[in-house]
Amino acid sequence: MLPQRMKKAVIDNPKKLANLIDLVNLPSTVREFVGQSQISRLGCFLSVWSYIKANNLQDPNNRNIVNCDEKLKRILLGKPQVDLAELPSLVKLHFPKEPK
Repeated sequence: MLPQRMKKAVIDNPKKLANLIDLVNLPSTVREFVGQSQISRLGCFLSVWSYIKANNLQDPNNRNIVNCDEKLKRILLGKPQVDLAELPSLVKLHFPKEPK
């Protein structure tokens, strides 16, 4: 069952949801990180988030900051620290733009 907010987003703009869940061929840097040749943008973000949680990369003093290790830096533009709000936009950069 979808949350009410997501239901509204799907009804209002189904293409927006399709952009998140469509499988895409990945560039080599992300392919190495995820371990798959195709994944959706949402799946890629969830893989990155799982990696952050599994390796305890959130800053202990400020949980909104992620301290990147070398593997994570490769896909997050080489930044040593990333704000959680910035994370989806950095992952999105690896996915091709949708033709209009």
